[in-house]
Amino acid sequence: MGPDPQLLIDIVKTKMPFGKYKDTLVCDIPVSYLEWMHRKNAFPEGKLGMLMRTAYEIKINGLDKLLWALKDKTLK
Repeated sequence: MGPDPQLLIDIVKTKMPFGKYKDTLVCDIPVSYLEWMHRKNAFPEGKLGMLMRTAYEIKINGLDKLLWALKDKTLK
């Protein structure tokens, strides 16, 4: 079983429902905030937490250009 492409689509379409970055797309949340959440082990439970953890991994590994391209393609 390979990676789920829908997960990446959800990262570029889902907005943060609360907090400092409320109404910000998960893909647009700054890596510094995701790093803070990771250090505090504070990612929310469920799908949102999975999206945020995945966005964190993508960004810290320098792969956020993939999200930019997908965001441009998906939101048009």
